[in-house]
Amino acid sequence: MITPLGSGCDGVWSDLCAGKSGISKIEGFDTSELKSTIAGICHDFQPLEIFDEREILRLDRTSQMAVAATTLAANDSKLTPEQLDSCDTGVILGTGYGGIESTEEGYAAYYGQGKRSAVTVPKAMSNAAASNVAMRFKSRGPNMTVSTACSSGANAIGQAYHLIRHGVIERMITGGVDAPITPVVMYHWQSLRVLSTGNDLPARACKPFSANRDGFVLAEGTGIVILETLESALARGAHIYGEIIGYASTADAQHITLPDPEGESQAMNRALRDADLTTDDIHYINAHGTATKFNDSSETKAIKQVFGERAYEIPVSSIKAMLGHSMGASGALEFIATVLAVERNVIPPTINYEEPDPECDLDYVTEGSRSLADSGTLRTAMSNSFGFGGNNAVLVARQYSK
Repeated sequence: MITPLGSGCDGVWSDLCAGKSGISKIEGFDTSELKSTIAGICHDFQPLEIFDEREILRLDRTSQMAVAATTLAANDSKLTPEQLDSCDTGVILGTGYGGIESTEEGYAAYYGQGKRSAVTVPKAMSNAAASNVAMRFKSRGPNMTVSTACSSGANAIGQAYHLIRHGVIERMITGGVDAPITPVVMYHWQSLRVLSTGNDLPARACKPFSANRDGFVLAEGTGIVILETLESALARGAHIYGEIIGYASTADAQHITLPDPEGESQAMNRALRDADLTTDDIHYINAHGTATKFNDSSETKAIKQVFGERAYEIPVSSIKAMLGHSMGASGALEFIATVLAVERNVIPPTINYEEPDPECDLDYVTEGSRSLADSGTLRTAMSNSFGFGGNNAVLVARQYSK
């Protein structure tokens, strides 16, 4: 993971469980005309530690972050260069914006100064991150990019899962990446009136499920996982964090921005069916939980539609209060958090919950992280990702046991 809380797995996980926020003031450009001047920025990410200056000029920030996170994941998995350099290893990444920073820079140079650049297109294209990951590690299997708004990372992981499950490929590098903290993106999200304006207290700005929530905090980041067959992982002696056992994707087909509980509930039901589980088998739900009025109430309603009265017994939490909303990367980061939760029997909290909302009345784990190590009841969990365009993706993870 590369996040506003730092990079790597264990450190970010510890901060999430401690309820630490990575939200801060935007300092990279003038925010005087913005109502929301805060974001989740990956301050600790240092491209020069990985790339030389010439490479940086040819790679958008999304590609830089994707390659860096894949390096962390590959090292953690103990994959050899020979295993990565293979047609048996592919790449599927999700992104909402692609190289948006390079797009904006290209437009500004052209319209402001009449300048053109031969590297703008390869830096800005949506599939640049996935392609650069493949080139870095010589991974010659399927190479694809998924762009379904905020569910992009989750859908990428789900599609990678299908390829492995159906015997098409042995191993996939997959996840999501986005770096949308730019003047144009911030200004237009502001126009939609969904960004929090809690600028005075950035760490407390994002309040999922709380009645006084006023929107999400835009963020950047990337989450990368290595998915492979069990046989491959066991043969290498890899550390297995967990098992992905279910995935579903649906479309609301109703409204371009407003969520529909029916579409969301269908995705959850179909993911359960794909995993061959019942509603009694889910012990935790990592919510999409953006802290917008419509999303939180819609997701709560959808969970009730699926789980009935048992919805009140299942812990639900949103880590966006700490990481912000990293668009196409959010579903991947949240899937990683879900897998770590089932591996370690700990549920990360929903921070900044201040006022009960009658429409959001589930157990949102607001008291701090919750350990279930003694009871051992956290074995299977669900991760929800819902995006503009009515794109829903749900992943189900299970604790691995030999």
